[in-house]
Amino acid sequence: MSETRPARIRTLIADDEPLARERLRMLLAAEDWIELVGDASDGVQAIDAIQRLRPELVFLDIQMPGATGFEVIESIGADQMPFVVFVTAYDQYALKAFDVHAIDYLLKPFDKERFRTSLTRARQQLERRTTGELERRLIELMQELRPAARMERFVIKASGRVFFVRAEEIDWIEAAGNYVKLHVGSDAHLFRETMNALESRLHPDTFYRIHRSHIVNIERIRELQPWFNGEYVVFLKDGTRLTLSRGYREKLQERLGRTL
Repeated sequence: MSETRPARIRTLIADDEPLARERLRMLLAAEDWIELVGDASDGVQAIDAIQRLRPELVFLDIQMPGATGFEVIESIGADQMPFVVFVTAYDQYALKAFDVHAIDYLLKPFDKERFRTSLTRARQQLERRTTGELERRLIELMQELRPAARMERFVIKASGRVFFVRAEEIDWIEAAGNYVKLHVGSDAHLFRETMNALESRLHPDTFYRIHRSHIVNIERIRELQPWFNGEYVVFLKDGTRLTLSRGYREKLQERLGRTL
């Protein structure tokens, strides 16, 4: 009776450096339990490949054009992400990853022995299939990194499309339950984030919260007019009218450098 061969692990490589992708392909080719299903050279391709190819394991670079590794995770959703081995040339990310027990980080340049260690850790996780634990670790990792990094680009998913909005393009932001609505010209995009969390990630020189439900790009303000009970009406350059509540007035006054 022939022995049943265990299923091979569907694996994807996402790295913008051709030599890095080739080296990973060569190293993975030596593993009979790995089935390399594809690779991606930027973040947008990585998002598409993960959704289309459904890998179980991804070697994911952090700094890629189109979308960073963390933006890839945000776009796919931590609960939908395959197991991940992060690949990076930046040791500050690696240290934070270990703090929250991420599956593993390969710090470039790495040798074969370090790669084998990473594969062993990944295989152990795959054998346990602790997807709930993976989701928790990915979420913790992103939350750990967020305070240190300003939000410069938003990954938007709508009608089967994935596209990106730069923070500087946003006119104002509106609370929408567990989401926020990003107003960009005549368009509005839903993004899954709370107002409090998003406010801490936006650049304070550009964005300011004027109301518990509104954050505004200061460069878009055209005029402020006094209203009732210490509140003001904020007119944006495109004609949008927003309320500056009394509780946020003094801080905005300091920011604009004039008396309201």
